[in-house]
Amino acid sequence: MAARGTTSTNAGAAGRQQKPSDRINQKTIDPFKETKNPSVFASVYSSGSIPCRLVHGSVKHSLSWSQPIETVNFDPTLVLLAEGIRETVHPYSFVARVGFQQLLQVYNARQLVLPVLNKLIPPLRTALSATDDSVFLAGLAATVQLSAVAGPALNPHLKVLLTSVSRHMMNRKHREQITTSLQELEQNGGQECVSIIKSRVPTYSSVFC
Repeated sequence: MAARGTTSTNAGAAGRQQKPSDRINQKTIDPFKETKNPSVFASVYSSGSIPCRLVHGSVKHSLSWSQPIETVNFDPTLVLLAEGIRETVHPYSFVARVGFQQLLQVYNARQLVLPVLNKLIPPLRTALSATDDSVFLAGLAATVQLSAVAGPALNPHLKVLLTSVSRHMMNRKHREQITTSLQELEQNGGQECVSIIKSRVPTYSSVFC
C-alpha cells in the first residue's frame, strides 16, 4: 500500500511538472529551444537582431518595437523580415509578416525601400514558390505591400516574383484573392506591367480594359 501511495505521489508530481499548458507556453516563448536546427530567421530573432518583439494580447497579438519604427534601418531589418515570411512556426511567422508590413507603412518608406529592393526579391520569390498555402499567400500579400511603396520600380522584378502564381491559380479557393492581388500590382505598377503579369498568368484580365 505504501509503495502504491509513493508511486501515486510521484506520478502527481510528474504531472504537475509537465502540464500541457507549460509545454505550450514554452514553445510559444521559445519554440526553437527543442529544435536542433532552428531557421536562420529564428536564430536572428532570438539573438535580438530584429528590433521588435511579440506582445501577447488577450484577443490578438501585436508587435512592440524597441526604437521608433521610423528610425529602423531597412537594411538589414526589412530584408531579414522578408526572409522570415516563409516561416510557419509561431511566433516567427507573425513577427516577420506583421513587421514587414509595418515597416513599409512608415512615412518615408519609398525612400528607404528602393536601395534594398534587389535584396527583397529572392526571399519573396521563395515564399511565392512555397507549396504551403499560408506561406504563398503571405508572400503574395507582402509583394502587394511592397508594390504599394515601390510602385513601377518593382515592375522589372515581377516576372521573377510571379513565376509560381499561375500554379496557385488552379486552386479555386485562392483564385479570387490572387486576382485581387494582381489587380493591385497592376494599379501600383501602371499599365506597363500588364504584359508582365499576363506572361506569368495568361488568364489575367487588366483592370484598365
